[in-house]
Amino acid sequence: MDDATILKKKGYTLGINLGEGSYAKVKSAYSERLKINVAVKIIDRKKAPTDFLDKFLPREMDILAAMNHRYIIKTYEIFETSEGKVYMIMELGVQGDLLEFIKCRGALPEDLSRRLFRQLSMAIKYCHDFDIVHRDLKCENLLLDKDFNIKLSDFGFSKRCIRDDNGKIVFSKTFCGSAAYAAPEVLQGVPYQPKVYDIWSLGVILFIMVCGSMPYDDSNIKRMLRIQKEHRIDFPRNKKLSVECKELIYRMLQPDVARRYTIEDVLSHPWVQVTSKHKFTTISSSSPHYSEKTNTNTEGSEEEEHSQDGHDEDDYTAEGPSQQQSTTSMKGERGNTPKNT
Repeated sequence: MDDATILKKKGYTLGINLGEGSYAKVKSAYSERLKINVAVKIIDRKKAPTDFLDKFLPREMDILAAMNHRYIIKTYEIFETSEGKVYMIMELGVQGDLLEFIKCRGALPEDLSRRLFRQLSMAIKYCHDFDIVHRDLKCENLLLDKDFNIKLSDFGFSKRCIRDDNGKIVFSKTFCGSAAYAAPEVLQGVPYQPKVYDIWSLGVILFIMVCGSMPYDDSNIKRMLRIQKEHRIDFPRNKKLSVECKELIYRMLQPDVARRYTIEDVLSHPWVQVTSKHKFTTISSSSPHYSEKTNTNTEGSEEEEHSQDGHDEDDYTAEGPSQQQSTTSMKGERGNTPKNT
């Protein structure tokens, strides 16, 4: 049976194609039961590589079924056919992804960036509190709902952290994600602390939000790695960013993993905590930590909710989660093949 027939039997009317890869595709559909449009991720087991089937797919299905947070994409249903196809029915990001949003509008004002970044940070805190790491945070994986709220998606490289006998998280060895968002320790191929890796990617995302460009040029990985390890961050000179915003980015893009922020540090930072009624003064001169460079881009809109610890009352289920490509110069390429499995 074809996809349309299988989905029709489950109460879904297949819509347009939203994306396609070598062994997976995403389509829109209308749910008769939910009375809304949804996204359907279809994976063909017969075409997928062995490591994906044995490791990454089971993890993704397990974690997607466990997630219950307002800023994480909802998974309504997962089912499989005897023909080896997996169907994941998920919430549809009707306003597209953050990368496209920024490409269309340019750099976002700090108030709007703060609102979106706070939502993303709350989603990451929810995951980290339950020892779940994403490991592929990038603008393409941040969808926007009808009200332009963040919806974290694509848990294909996510995993539950393992702890040793002393309660410490065991380091990861798999290279995951896109080079442009990857922390230096991951690019170097050394075992890494997965939660700390997520924080580096958050730093890259915030830089893109407020600057409208990438913090590093990943066309030359060796050179990029050298600049990252020197803790150099070049902010566009024409972007008048607050000292606090720059400082937060600087703390997240810290090459020393022992000194890099945790998600709790991020959420308690003054820039994240400020309300839209208060505006920080801006600076145009460079600081001892970072420099400014010439570039162009602009624009965005407003701000809203805010939580002291990264959680809202409705963020959790009763028990919490159950036990069940390189992006170059903002082109949005999706090349994230795992290495060192």
